[in-house]
Amino acid sequence: MKPVTSVPTPVLHPDLTPAQRDCLDALPLTGHQVVSGPPGSGKSLLAAHRAVHLSLTGRPTLLLSYSNLLQQLLDGTLQGLGVTGAPAVAATVHSWVHRHFGRDARSTGDGWFDWSALIHRAAAGFGDGDLATPHLVVDEGQDLPPGFYQLARLLGTTVTVFADECQRLTETNSTLTEITTALGRSTERVAIVGNHRNTREIAALAEHFRTGGTRPETPGRSGRLPLVRNYTGDKDLVDDLVTLAAQRPHHRIGVIVSSLRTASDLIRRLERAGLAQEPQMYSSKAVSGRYRDLDLARPGVVLVQRASVKGQDFDTVVIADAEADAACDPTAADLRMAYYVMITRAREELVLGWRGSRQPRHLEKLHGLVGTA
Repeated sequence: MKPVTSVPTPVLHPDLTPAQRDCLDALPLTGHQVVSGPPGSGKSLLAAHRAVHLSLTGRPTLLLSYSNLLQQLLDGTLQGLGVTGAPAVAATVHSWVHRHFGRDARSTGDGWFDWSALIHRAAAGFGDGDLATPHLVVDEGQDLPPGFYQLARLLGTTVTVFADECQRLTETNSTLTEITTALGRSTERVAIVGNHRNTREIAALAEHFRTGGTRPETPGRSGRLPLVRNYTGDKDLVDDLVTLAAQRPHHRIGVIVSSLRTASDLIRRLERAGLAQEPQMYSSKAVSGRYRDLDLARPGVVLVQRASVKGQDFDTVVIADAEADAACDPTAADLRMAYYVMITRAREELVLGWRGSRQPRHLEKLHGLVGTA
């Protein structure tokens, strides 16, 4: 792995940590790079900065993600950087592929595309319109298949990928090695360290579920012990959310659920509860409107399905229905990875909620890591 060294690259954000600045400055404006780092290390923020850096070369620059909700977050970050003359644009991978190839790029059974056919088409026109060939920056790159990176190698002047293979939530994903191989032997690897999101207590619980990789650095901040709470039913859960929202009016409270059905039921109950801030819900099935386009900056309750939570963070996180995993093997890698991702979304407080008469097995053996409510 390439050591992080400083090179003369413009620093656009004075609030970056020294490690984040070093990582950003270590990335040359040519070639392909893969940047790995744990939750809370600032990968999404760095991806936005990287996109702006590359756009200053005068070439079109796209900041790509798998999730539409993450695309909204990245778009807001780009707008916040506000660099004049640096037209970096955030987009989802699906929208980018359709924009480049048209509707002939039909979806396959796994929800992606016939990558071999697209690669063949891209190779046939390789080298045409070189000035229009964009820089590509990819956030949460572990959730994209290797075929995408083979295509990106042909369609991007440079490809920079930010990823953590311990946070894969899709079934069609890539390891860091697969990403590097697909982009070519000359691809450079850079690592970013640190956890600037979680408290020590939340990070310690996340560590219980981590499936591999190097142990992340322990955060410097301390906070409340995560809680495991048994809800007697939906009313009990909603009452708890209403109380949290009233006690923490400035917090963004992320409620993570396993299904759209659960989210839809909870949003109806919360809308009748008279919260000071109108609750929000994201649905990947919505084409537009209030359940598609969210205000991710304002406080209040936000309902999000597990598959869409990647890249997000909240002051308080409530994992509302851990009983949905009661039948799963508590040692299964997929289950542990899902909880690792969900837990590390929390900045200050975390509640692991479950309903029923028997505590799910994956919430057992957490002694010393959680409290009960």
